[in-house]
Amino acid sequence: MKRKHALAPYILTFPSLFLTLVLSIYPLGWAMRYMFYSYPGYGAKTFNGLDNFRRLYEDETYWQSVINTLVYAGGKIILTLPIALVLAVILNGALRGRHLFRAIYFLPTVISTAVMSVVFYVIFNSYNGILNQYLVKYGIIHSNIDWLGTKFAMLTMIIIAVWGAIGNYMLLFLAGLQNIPQDVYESAAIDGANGWKKFIYITVPMLGPVLQMIVLLAITAALKGYESIMVLTEGGPIGKTEVMYLYVYKLFFPVSSAGGAVQQQIGYGSAVGFVSALIVGVVTLGYFYLSKRLNQINE
Repeated sequence: MKRKHALAPYILTFPSLFLTLVLSIYPLGWAMRYMFYSYPGYGAKTFNGLDNFRRLYEDETYWQSVINTLVYAGGKIILTLPIALVLAVILNGALRGRHLFRAIYFLPTVISTAVMSVVFYVIFNSYNGILNQYLVKYGIIHSNIDWLGTKFAMLTMIIIAVWGAIGNYMLLFLAGLQNIPQDVYESAAIDGANGWKKFIYITVPMLGPVLQMIVLLAITAALKGYESIMVLTEGGPIGKTEVMYLYVYKLFFPVSSAGGAVQQQIGYGSAVGFVSALIVGVVTLGYFYLSKRLNQINE
């Protein structure tokens, strides 16, 4: 009997450990091996040492994708988190129908990214898109705007990303808000604090630990996001929306219509993926260091 109890934890954790090994650790080791090979995905593999990294150092397209990723991630985070927090505060109150509104705002999180992107293509299409039709109809603009062109493509991608992410972070903020004792707000009301002062001096400080976690999740998700961009622009036009992980994807699974990689390059793609992961790790560690310093200052 004791032996069965001793084996129980290992039996219960085995499925998750097995999946982690097969789907995470093994592919990571496989990719790290091919970083040092010239391997087009078929035929013989040729060991080339650090040539992939030398090529990466001179790859202007990749480094532009890094800049695009930082712009995309920064815009998404700056817009998403404040809106999600405000919605969470509103829907945490005694608003009539708040459960319905929570479901509506959370719905984009569970919709397929591909389906969502197709819907937004219908909205932002330059020639017969719904948005341009309404803007022209009501006299706001006089000619169609190329929302997926060089000037507005990144802004459009950020707007779509914000729409898709608000519900998820709103839910996390709601969980944090519901752990704040109501008697704190009641005491503040007795002292004459209005709604704005309650938000600034009670809600935000007491959400501190939850906010740190949410910002961390938002940073990693934004830096790695590329799905809607792949469907709508494939990194175009002329690389204006090319982001790191989309570039990696096209090296492993070429998208010839995008004007990008037309030949599979697994060796070089592995090197690019490794460096991209390092960049995400450095940004994440930088955020950890900054948040730790802020906590020490507040203490």
